[in-house]
Amino acid sequence: MAEPSHLAAVRESYDTVAAAYAEVVPPPAALDPLSRAMLHAFAEETAGAGPVADVGCGPGRITAYLAERGVRAVGLDLSSRMTELARQAYPHVPFAVASMTTLPVRDGALAGLLAYYSTHHTPPALLPDVFAEFRRALAPGGLLMLAGHVGTGECRRPTEAYGGLPVSFASHRLPATRIAALLEAAGLTVTARLEEGRFATFRARRG
Repeated sequence: MAEPSHLAAVRESYDTVAAAYAEVVPPPAALDPLSRAMLHAFAEETAGAGPVADVGCGPGRITAYLAERGVRAVGLDLSSRMTELARQAYPHVPFAVASMTTLPVRDGALAGLLAYYSTHHTPPALLPDVFAEFRRALAPGGLLMLAGHVGTGECRRPTEAYGGLPVSFASHRLPATRIAALLEAAGLTVTARLEEGRFATFRARRG
């Protein structure tokens, strides 16, 4: 079966920009205090609870941050080049090439799942499938933390990024209320939602 066009665009684009992306994206220690606090809380709640997937992990900085805090974390990314950089930088942390549409874990295997600025490339019509996959992979009571861009429903289609390198992905900026509704519809109970300007973070659990 042919790979869906949006996944092919994300894979090819991030393979192209991987090295430049790794240079400019801030590490967890450089994030704003609130973002650091949210990540710390996620790590504290999932440490020792079972395996945790960092979905769309990029160069692996946040996966390594979780691992350093006792989380049994694995980083998953669609881009083989991103995964290669992550393995080089953090050889003690497991990383694998995988799509969030078909996570390589059995049903109910994960104590936690982190999707940190990684779902906005998914066409809105396909987000229910992605969130259903998150629910499938989470154990009952498992914790989801999803952070990302929000907006009024606009779709951005840049032709270059990260220093002028060519990209072909789309970036969808949905209202936070719609994202929360889609999570709930997938069977994930949203327990907290934080909005700050063009960004939002959601915490949810599988019932």
